[in-house]
This record gives sequence, structure tokens and C-alpha cells, in this order.
Amino acid sequence: MAEKKPAEGEPIVIKKYANRRLYNTATSSYVTLDYLSQMVKDGDEFVVNDAKTGEDITRQVLTHIIVEEESKGTNLLPISFLRHLISFYGDSLQTVVPNYLEHTMQSFATNQEALRKTMEDALGGFNPFGQFEEVSKQNMALFENAMKMFSPFPMPNQPTGTPQGGAAEKGGAAPKGAGAPKSEADIDDMRAKLAEMQRQLDTLSSDKK
Repeated sequence: MAEKKPAEGEPIVIKKYANRRLYNTATSSYVTLDYLSQMVKDGDEFVVNDAKTGEDITRQVLTHIIVEEESKGTNLLPISFLRHLISFYGDSLQTVVPNYLEHTMQSFATNQEALRKTMEDALGGFNPFGQFEEVSKQNMALFENAMKMFSPFPMPNQPTGTPQGGAAEKGGAAPKGAGAPKSEADIDDMRAKLAEMQRQLDTLSSDKK
């Protein structure tokens, strides 16, 4: 029995079988992870369901695509970022991280679209690359600040146990109790900083519209 194509605005349903084969119900054909990767780049919405149980396994499949892309040598995820991300699993702030990462990526994407439009509308003598570099720096600064705020790991090139911008950088001793579990007050302070950073992201996004 032929599969029905999804209604307009509905995501395409991909079924994953036990033999790891992926079936596109809209085209009635088997597809590959590379095909799904291209669908993402083309902006085509889809969900992946387990063919046997009907369980939504879209997250696992998208993660698999990222692993495959990284294995090809097209590295987008720095090792330090991966360490930070792993450290958040089971952390008390675990529920905050997904929303923050999603918000950051949405703001980054919005900025890139604005830059693309600037390049398309650019007049003679206008160089959009300086603006691109500045926005990229702002995005990376916001993101790195979030990583420093949340992560128990030191940033790259920073000796283990040395606080960011702490006394050790000036030749003094590390603050007493460094590395100790964070108190409730520390967590509240982190949350306040997160709210402020999200406000900055909102301002950055609105300025680029």
C-alpha cells in the first residue's frame, strides 16, 4: 500500500528499520544519512520513527548525522565544547543548557541571514566581511562566556585549577575553596548571569533585523 505524502506544513516521515535502513514515506524510497543531511541543509522538515515501535528517534538520527559529518574531517565541534557538553549531563543546570544552546544558535542563524542579505544588497565599495567578522566575534564571545560560566572544566590553554582571570594569573595563589561544589548562592548567581546573557542575545538579534 503506497504511503501518503504529508500535508502542507507537515514534516516528512522517515521510518527506520531494524536493519538500519531509512525509508522516506513521501517518496516511497530508501534513503541514506547523507540524504537526510541534505534535507536538513535544504530546510526540509522531517521526523524519524522506529518502524516497529513508532517511537520518535529523530534526535538519535540527527546525532548520528553529526557523528558521521565529524568523522569525515569537517569538524565543527571543538574538543573543548564537547567536553563542556558532556560535563552538563546529570548536572543541576542540565535543563537550562538545551534552551540556552537553542537560543544561541537561533541568534547566530539570524545574524548570518542578515549578513547574507547585506552581501546581496551591497553597493560598490562596501565590504561586508568586516561586519561578518564583528558579528561572529560577538556570537563567539557570548557563547564562550556561557561555557565559562557553566563548565567545571578550564578553558583551552588554561592550567587546570586556575580560575578564569583569577589571582593565579597575577602570580597570586588560587582562591581558597576553588574547585569545590557550588553553593546555592553560586547557582543563583549563574542563573542571573544566564538571564543577562539571554537579554544580550535578544538585543543583538533585534539590532540585526
